[in-house]
This record gives sequence, structure tokens and C-alpha cells, in this order.
Amino acid sequence: MASTPAKEQKLFINEVQRHQARYRKLIQFTHSSTKAAGAMLLAAVVALIVANTGAYEAFLDFWHTEVGVFFGDGFAGMSLGHVINDIFMAIFFLLVGLEVKYELTVGELTNIRQALLPIVAAVGGVLAPIGIYLAFNATNPETAHGWGVPTATDIAFALGILALLGNRVPNGVRVFLSTLAVADDIIAILVIAIFYGHSPSLPWLAVAAVVLFVLVLMNRNHIYSLIPYLLVGAVLWYCVYMSGVHATIAGVLLAFTIPSGSRVNIKSFLTWSGDKVREARSAYQPETPVIAQGGYIETVQDLSRVARQVVPPATRLEHRLYPWVYFGILPLFALTNADVSFLGVDVGAMLSSPVLYGVLLGLLVGKPLGIMLFSMAVVKSKLASLPENVNWFHMLGASILGGVGFTMAIFVANLAFPDEGLVATAKLGILAASLLAGVLGFVLLLLQAKAAQKRGVAYLSSSADDITRQTAGDEAAREAEELLRDLEDPAIKDEVEAAKKRGGVFEIAVDLGPTGLLGGGSIGDVREAVRNEVVRVLREEGKDDLLEKVQEEFKEHAGEPPLASVEETLLRERGEDALLRAIRRESDDVVGMSGGKGGDEDEPRD
Repeated sequence: MASTPAKEQKLFINEVQRHQARYRKLIQFTHSSTKAAGAMLLAAVVALIVANTGAYEAFLDFWHTEVGVFFGDGFAGMSLGHVINDIFMAIFFLLVGLEVKYELTVGELTNIRQALLPIVAAVGGVLAPIGIYLAFNATNPETAHGWGVPTATDIAFALGILALLGNRVPNGVRVFLSTLAVADDIIAILVIAIFYGHSPSLPWLAVAAVVLFVLVLMNRNHIYSLIPYLLVGAVLWYCVYMSGVHATIAGVLLAFTIPSGSRVNIKSFLTWSGDKVREARSAYQPETPVIAQGGYIETVQDLSRVARQVVPPATRLEHRLYPWVYFGILPLFALTNADVSFLGVDVGAMLSSPVLYGVLLGLLVGKPLGIMLFSMAVVKSKLASLPENVNWFHMLGASILGGVGFTMAIFVANLAFPDEGLVATAKLGILAASLLAGVLGFVLLLLQAKAAQKRGVAYLSSSADDITRQTAGDEAAREAEELLRDLEDPAIKDEVEAAKKRGGVFEIAVDLGPTGLLGGGSIGDVREAVRNEVVRVLREEGKDDLLEKVQEEFKEHAGEPPLASVEETLLRERGEDALLRAIRRESDDVVGMSGGKGGDEDEPRD
């Protein structure tokens, strides 16, 4: 497990504890799927409100403002809207590419048998919406080209909705949906590159290929600094932009060239870092201010410099990009692209448009239908199986969430339709379908979660390698860690340790009982819950000697009342013999009431 906040705080001086706590909360906030989805939703709502007020014209004028650089009388630039859609969204695609590369390298897409279910489901989730869209638009040359709009799932919104359910949903649902969304993104990237670019300029494509070859050479020659990749990546973006292929594809190409390995020999580093720590310990002088300890500072700087390079460049870049993309770029994209205006528009024509129904039903019906049918086919053929603890109702809920197509769908709509009216109609279909799919998917999974809660089941998942990625459910993993810290059941702890040895993301199902606290409501369950709580409190208070005695008493007096073992141990420590005898009398009474040999009712009480 990752280090706990309490352990982490001990690394810092008392004067900065509050700063560290605030910083830790900020990091958790900016790596939250739920918060990211909320930020995008808020931006979309603001865009919808503004688009239907008198401020809409000024709003549009602002995003059409030209920005750029002057060279004498020359000017190179683009509008703010194009900066967001062409430059910022290329950064978003860079992050998508890094996540795809992770999944292909060490994630869910490495094991073809594990990945087969979400990959096949993703194919079904693309083909079915295309079929539904073309059923409405195939005969109309003006709208038929929009078939790509309802094909992509918005991973941020879908996982953000799923994160609201926490550990009440099996981790397999989360992994299935995130892997499906990644496979979906790969298909969407190919669709954009092949079908939704302008007529490509072959000379610029040739230059882009040369730049890409340079990036590959950099990777092959073990260049691990990020700055050269980003600088050459900017050149690649410009070449792709000038070629007529959509510039965002440059972000994906760049992602696949950034090294995912470490320049540091990990085995040697473990020995070297241990030596450096011992060297720093011997060089440290407690009575001397740190600033005056040259040898100590030099040793620590060496350790810090090399330790930073242990983390692969792809991982470093992904972690840095995540908060900027999900709390900056995507909300900006929503703000500039979710502006469906009904002012001066023939609403009747919009509501009767085949584009609206092709997009709406493609996402809301086609995505879940395709995902479920293809999933059933691959499971029934025994080529793959459902994830652990996942049933078909979970799969249906996840499939419906696949119909949340906000970001990528709007992006494709902007590319697919030259007419602004058709773009607005497609956006209306996207927003309506995403809202309905999000609500329906959440409600269905919530009903499954309620059923699991009635059975007393929670799903605890975490990462054996201390890397809990957003796509693996970072928030659910944090909840699981907090709950696992409070559980002292040896059987559960053994299961956790066994699962951790298997590597990767693991999950166990824990019986929390109908109340969410106890197993099944029996005396034995109450006794176990009391033991867990007492052990937790004594451990927090640092009473390790007493902790051992309490645990021994629990083992020796397994059939006695829940509190007897605890109180008896505590009273022995205090020498209160009278109360000790009373507790023993309580034990006899309970045995008698349960049908065993009870005490004599006429015997005087102490």
C-alpha cells in the first residue's frame, strides 16, 4: 500500500504540516475523476446558459479573437477557439496516447485474453451506433458523413460517474469500462485521422514523417529527457497541422515515442541509494543548521537527482498533464463547444432533424446494444469471461455509461459538418444522450450496489505496485486503503497479502453485513467488530503491550460476551477485582441464557 498521510507528515517539520495537508488535498482533488467530470459539466452548463442569452454574440466574438505573433508586418496566429480545438486538444490527445501506451505496455491491453472482452465490446460499441446513425441519414449526402459522431465514449465523464459509487461497485466494472474507453479512443483516433481530415498535403506529410522518424531515433538512442521530445513534438504538430490531417493526431504520435522505461538501473539504484542514505546519515550533524552542512546537502542532492530519473519520462509527463488537461483544457473545450443556442433557430426543424435522432439513439441505444451483444458473444463463445465479481447487470450499467460521448463526440461533430446548424443539432443530440446515459447507467449500477449492500458486500481494490492509476479507480483504491487500515480480521489480511503477491490491481469482496458494519448480526459478528475497534483504538494510542494482551484474551475466551475479554484485560491492569468478578458473572449469565450451564440465580451478587 502507499504510505499513509500520518507517515508522510512525519517527513516534514511541524511548521509546514498544514501546508502539506492542503497540498495533499489539492493533489487528491486534481486527480479525482468525479471532480474532473464536475468541472466539465459546470463548463457545459455555463456554455448552454450563455448561448441562450443576449451575451451569446459577445461570447462568440471573444473566442474568435485572434492571438499570435507579429513579424514586422506579418502575423502568425489563430483564434482563441482554434487554439483550444487545435493546440490544447492536441495536448489532451497526448495524454490519451500516454494512457493508451500504458495499457498496451503493462496494462489491461497486454494480456489479449483479459483485453479481448473490452476490445470486442468496443468494436460493437462503434459498429452499432454507426448502423443506427446511417439508418436515419444514409440517404442524405449532407448528413451521412456524421456517422463518426456517436461512436466514442467520454472516459472522463464515464469514469467520473462510476467513481460516485466508490467501492460498492466491483473493480472489474471500472477496468472494463476504462479499457473499453481506451480501445474506443484508439478507434476514434483512426476515424479522425482517416475520414475527418482535409485533403492531405503530401509534402507536409513527408516532412511530418521525417520528424516522427527523428522522435523514434531519439527513443532508440535512449534519450530520456522530456524537453527534447516536447520541442520536436511541437515541430511535429505544426507539420501535421499544415498537412491537412487533424493536428491533434500529432499528440498521439508523440506519446508513442516518449520512453516508458527508466534510464536508471533499478537493481544498482537500490544498492546505491541505500549507500547514499547511510552516507547522508553519517554526514548529518544535528546541532548544525542544514544550510551549513555542505557534505550532507551534496549527498542528498545526488540522491534526489538520480531518484527523479527513476520514474519513466512517460509516467512523469502523464502525471504532470492530468490536472491541466482535466481541470483546464477539457472544461475550456466544453465551454467553447457545448454552446447549443435556440435563439433565432427553427427549433422544430432541429427537433425533426435525422442528425438529432441518429446521434441521440446512436449513443443512447446503439452504444449499450453493441457493447452488450458483442460482450455476450465473446463470453458465450468462451473466448473470454466476465471480470471477477461482475454480473450481467453490472455490464449493462457499464454499457449504458459507454453512451456518454461528450468530448470526443463534440470534437468529431465539429469536423464532420460544415454547416453550423447541423453542428448545433449534433451537439444537442450528444448532450441529451450523454445526460440520459449518465443518469440511467448510474441508477442501474446504484441498484446493484444497493443489492450488494443488503448482502453486506463491499469491493476493496488496490494496487500491489503502489501505482493506482485514474483508469483503475484511484478514488475507490483510496477508500479501500482507509477501510483496510481499520480491519483486523486475520482472514481478510491473509487474503490481501496473497492478492498483493499476484501483482497488478487486486480486489477482495468483504462482508460488511446489512448495516455496513457487522457480518450477519450474530453475537460472534458483534464480538469480531468490537475486537477490531478495540485493536484500532489501542494501536492509535500506542498501547502495544496492552494490545497483545487484549488479542490473547479474545482468543482464549472465544465463547464469551463481546466485551468480557476487553474489560477483563483492562481491569487486570488496574487491579479492580470486584468489577472483574462482576464481568465473570455476566459471562456465566450469557452462557445460561444461550442454553448452557448458567449461574445460580439465588447466589449473592458482588
